[in-house]
Amino acid sequence: MPKPLRDPQPMLERAIADWGGHEDLWLFGYGSLIWRPDFGFVEWRPAWVHGWHRALKMWSRVNRGSVQTPGLVFGLLSGGSCRGMVFRVPKAEGLETLKRLWLREMPTGVYDPKWLRCGTAEGNVSALAFTLSRRSPNFTGELSEERYRHIFTHAVGRYGSSLDYAQQTLLELQRHSIHDAALARLVALAPAPAQPTTQPSKAAADCDAPPAPVYVPGSTDISSQPSGPSKENT
Repeated sequence: MPKPLRDPQPMLERAIADWGGHEDLWLFGYGSLIWRPDFGFVEWRPAWVHGWHRALKMWSRVNRGSVQTPGLVFGLLSGGSCRGMVFRVPKAEGLETLKRLWLREMPTGVYDPKWLRCGTAEGNVSALAFTLSRRSPNFTGELSEERYRHIFTHAVGRYGSSLDYAQQTLLELQRHSIHDAALARLVALAPAPAQPTTQPSKAAADCDAPPAPVYVPGSTDISSQPSGPSKENT
């Protein structure tokens, strides 16, 4: 685990104090929280925020890359707008949910947790979101198309590749009718997979060996996703 940039405990305590515990807790997901929330909730809604946008511009040297070949995960950067999901957690479970989220999202204190006004079809809610400062050492700055291609080709961490992470997020956004043209353009930069030089034999094609289990975005309802911590980014 990388050395913490900041002590995350005071930020957790501040988030708990700001929430207060008197009402249900709302959380805003814009990346992997949408397809793997890892916490219980009683309601989710499509939502949008103004003044912030989803960006694949945060270095990942463990989960989706390595120290030698850093990968990328999403951050919520200031400017523009973003569509995602808000999740309502019962107030009785809010404290434990925040503690679990801090273990997943804030082990190094990289994000700036903020309460954002989120619009939904049923009205506005104040939800906690994990934003990224451009002053953070984990902010990539502007990356060239060639750099994205290199990362998508080579960056792999303990939870898989940066490309898989970006593709899973894009597919899940599309499943919820959220169109992110910027992310679609980035994913399209990935090199096409190599084609096999020979056709598999019929015997190989008909093999009954079961494939290894793999998460397929959209394969199950969002509310039935596993609850164990995956330490992915939002």
